[in-house]
Amino acid sequence: MPEPIGFDAHDHDQCVETAITEAEAHCAATGARFTAVRRAALEILLREHRALGAYELLDRLHDAGFGSQPPVAYRALDFLVENGFVHKIERLNAFIACAHPGASHSPAFLICRKCDAVAEAHSAPARGTLGEAAKATGFKIERTVVEALGVCPSCAETYES
Repeated sequence: MPEPIGFDAHDHDQCVETAITEAEAHCAATGARFTAVRRAALEILLREHRALGAYELLDRLHDAGFGSQPPVAYRALDFLVENGFVHKIERLNAFIACAHPGASHSPAFLICRKCDAVAEAHSAPARGTLGEAAKATGFKIERTVVEALGVCPSCAETYES
């Protein structure tokens, strides 16, 4: 199981390049259109490595030469979420690039209540208590959203000091 991504140092340029390459390959294989605005939105989210609201993303897209109307950002985000490149963080009403694009997974988001940093980890709801409850009732889990609120390592150091 891959390690959570979001609170540690890593080769950021490599992670952006890998995710864009995977998005391009996925779109080529499925016939989906990876338009310039969709690519730009994904690149912005990948470079930030944090959750961004739709309007903050729209501002960044506008600065990059794309339209300034909300549908520009929302259409790009809908496409990116639908294709598994981006996740919506419900608690923050914001979006974050998927740390494990192309992998079939149930993400769990670890959200810092101090700085809003987000790490993505894998969860296995079908194997735990939730999965047992679903099985007992004949319910088939198709999608879960797990969001845990706490303090990231950087804020914990500052907070405890």
